[in-house]
Amino acid sequence: MHVEKTIDNAKSCLCLGCPSYTTHCKMKNSDEIALDMSHINDTAHMELMFCAFEKSNCIHENRGCLCQDCPVHKKYQLNNEDYCLNTGGIL
Repeated sequence: MHVEKTIDNAKSCLCLGCPSYTTHCKMKNSDEIALDMSHINDTAHMELMFCAFEKSNCIHENRGCLCQDCPVHKKYQLNNEDYCLNTGGIL
């Protein structure tokens, strides 16, 4: 199912708390994540909400996954996880 790129979904997203999203990645992408999200629907890529955008350009190792616990994942009845490592996630 297609995940909508909305401010509400971004606020519910657990990606920033994921163990795979290292402190290094968070610091590297903090400016992008802190940007005004009023144009989130028109944004091609963000280092956030990987189920709506595409895989991360920073995360390269699975250190754990929170997708199954994420409200966005549940809202859209997604079956995959590890969206940060693989666009579209993996089963």
